Amino acid sequence: MANIDQTLDIIRRGTEENLLEEDLIERLKTGKPLRVKTGFDPTAPDLHLGHTVLLNKMRQFQDLGHEVIFLIGDFTGMIGDPSGKNETRPPLTREQVEENAATYKKQVFKVLDEKKTKIMFNSEWMNKLSPVDLIRLASNYTVARMLERDDFHKRYTSGQSIAIHEFLYPLLQGYDSVAMKADIELGGTDQKFNLLMGRELQKHFGQKPQTVITLPLLPGLDGIKKMSKSLGNYIGIDESPNEIFGKVMSLSDESMWLYFELISFRSLSEIKSLRDEVASGKNPRDVKFLLAEEIVERFHNRDLAIQARENFIAQFQKGALPDDLSEITLSAGAEGIKIANLIKNAGLTASTSEALRMIDQGAVRIDGERVNEKDLVLKSGAEFVIQVGKRRFAKVVLQP
Repeated sequence: MANIDQTLDIIRRGTEENLLEEDLIERLKTGKPLRVKTGFDPTAPDLHLGHTVLLNKMRQFQDLGHEVIFLIGDFTGMIGDPSGKNETRPPLTREQVEENAATYKKQVFKVLDEKKTKIMFNSEWMNKLSPVDLIRLASNYTVARMLERDDFHKRYTSGQSIAIHEFLYPLLQGYDSVAMKADIELGGTDQKFNLLMGRELQKHFGQKPQTVITLPLLPGLDGIKKMSKSLGNYIGIDESPNEIFGKVMSLSDESMWLYFELISFRSLSEIKSLRDEVASGKNPRDVKFLLAEEIVERFHNRDLAIQARENFIAQFQKGALPDDLSEITLSAGAEGIKIANLIKNAGLTASTSEALRMIDQGAVRIDGERVNEKDLVLKSGAEFVIQVGKRRFAKVVLQP
């Protein structure tokens, strides 16, 4: 039982819920390797740190001797997961899904042990389902039960549309567990409804229902919304060492601790010691250096992690500008150009609203001077270096 307790301590770390843990304990007592399933829809190219919360937990199960299956939802990806969405998502094409899936296969082994990982595609069994099979599958759940799901309920009560195919998504994700005979399924907290669907369908098909483990959603660089490429608040695991290091250093001191818990491989006792040091007066920046180095080393190597730290110190603590500072020529027109539009047009933010937020946060500087005026208009003929946040720079030349 001591070994079971140690195993549970590892499994519980960083988890939000371990539903029906007594079932998991009974399975662990058998001593047999368990089939651990985690699904990823290839809806966007490249994996980011938000994905690695699940990947880290999968790696822990691998190290504990269990069979880990990385499921690429190439079939469900063309439907689009409606979880947490307030509008219907446009479906992806087969070409987009295949291209993104190829990227996932390449990047996932930066965390998982390739020799111990089984990669599967749910098109393997989904393509074999006939229309009659799909109708029978849909008969296992009612519209009323679907509308109990939080995101569907909100959209329904607010008069927003819900397409019929969106109801199929949780059913198909649940059927994946049936096809794979999963013992455990991992997922983010926003996937709880879908994960439990797997249990229900396994019961229907005469299988022992899987245990469900949910993990928190990693907040993005803004510290509020979950990390997402579409929101631009992500750290890609395939980005350059300097980019990863700089993005980690831009995290708030408060967000840093959640990243340590969910992303770092340091022990909880080590993390507690670091917290105690900060509480006793240690500069949080120095602790954040350790986090940034660890993440860069994991996805690149130790030498590049050290170099990224030196580059960061040279660039941001000694006031140096990037060696690859880009020069951009923009049109200011006869009336000049507003600062938010300039920032967006220079490619330093994804939108003018993001630019305005950065100004509000005091994160925009022109030639080193902070910009506080959101209505600032810059005239043609001006040349200056503009900085947005800690990492984004550009030399701007304004023409009529």
